Amino acid sequence: MPSLLEIKNKISSTKSTKKITKAMQLVAASKMKTFQKTSIAVQAYATDLFQALQLSGTGLQEIVFAQERTVGKTMFILLTSDKGLCGAMNARLVRALFRSKEWKETPEDDRMLITVGRKASESARAEGAKPDHSFQGLKEQLEVVDALEVIDAIVTPWINEEVKQVYLVSPKYVNAFTFETPVRSYLPLSQERIEQSLKSRKQEGEELNSNTEAAFFEPQRDEVIESIAKSMVEALFVEAFLELKATEYSSRMVAMKNATEAADDRIKILTRLFNKARQNAITQELSELAAANEAMGSEDIYEINNV
Repeated sequence: MPSLLEIKNKISSTKSTKKITKAMQLVAASKMKTFQKTSIAVQAYATDLFQALQLSGTGLQEIVFAQERTVGKTMFILLTSDKGLCGAMNARLVRALFRSKEWKETPEDDRMLITVGRKASESARAEGAKPDHSFQGLKEQLEVVDALEVIDAIVTPWINEEVKQVYLVSPKYVNAFTFETPVRSYLPLSQERIEQSLKSRKQEGEELNSNTEAAFFEPQRDEVIESIAKSMVEALFVEAFLELKATEYSSRMVAMKNATEAADDRIKILTRLFNKARQNAITQELSELAAANEAMGSEDIYEINNV
């Protein structure tokens, strides 16, 4: 059995760890709420862009980002965090991509991989897949310049007709304890995707008239439509990034909560062990004192008898 000092040091160390995990849990909970609110705001912005596109009377066939193609590579975008300590989120995202039907059925020479996040880059190389572009260390408060750098790596091959399909693997935030890891079609844009984005507005009772020709084309209609379409693609990526951050911090909050509870359990076990060891030490000391007292008493009796 460990000594009392060793057990006491372990209890002290575990209590210090508990303070750290508890603080990380509270910080993660706060940041999760912030990113969740920001993600909802960006989603509303993307929805407004979709609505503006419909109100302009523009058909999907007019947008370069909605072109159906049969020739070109298939691009996969994998979003993960740069740091760990967020449960199984990164592992689930990596599995979702490399075990997906879309990835397996695409010939290796026809794949184009873009990773966002250090964990994505490391996992891709571990799977034997070399990323065509790798982005790490993106700021949590995603700035326009940083976002455009990633988006250009996606949009440029599409505009140059180098790719025919773009899939996005990122977490879909459900609530603080649940998220999904779908392989979503990012490009080409589809009518189904637009209607899905507008679904929430329609449920609120807003009437959308897609046949109305909006009079806001300045200087030219084609330039306005192209600008709206590109802004829409950018907003979808920013929304996915913010969902990633909301999910990352929700997963970290849960992981740190579990770590705090585990520390509590360990402290209880160590405290019981400490009390047991202390009781054993006290019992041993009392036994030694009793034995010594008895031995001294026996010596006195022996001396009296001799006299």
